[in-house]
Amino acid sequence: MPESGVGSAASGGTRLLGLLADLVVAALVTAIFVHPDLQDPVAMQNFNLWSGGVWAVISVVSAGFFGFTPGMGVVGIRVARLDGAGLVGPLRALVRAVLTFVIIPAAVRNADGRSWLDRLTGTVVIRLR
Repeated sequence: MPESGVGSAASGGTRLLGLLADLVVAALVTAIFVHPDLQDPVAMQNFNLWSGGVWAVISVVSAGFFGFTPGMGVVGIRVARLDGAGLVGPLRALVRAVLTFVIIPAAVRNADGRSWLDRLTGTVVIRLR
């Protein structure tokens, strides 16, 4: 992989922005079906659980079949397999989503910019621009 530019490993900040954009999309989609009520903790807990589920579906389907989530597309990054295969696949995307939910495997990165979840799934998040 190149050190910088297109095809290089995406920075942690860019990855975080992509995740935040995905969480906003998931919350907006959830708000269509579940009304958030900031004054009712039970309603907000229900909204947050549904929103997390929507985020997981968006992440697994879009990353598994297209290589990027909506948030990744906005910030110009994508997931690629190290073995050169075209698709990440739903199983690897599911493992990535579960490990992202746990947070620590997604946050800890090595010198080449890959996180634990990248290493466990044989993937890398690269820059598109």
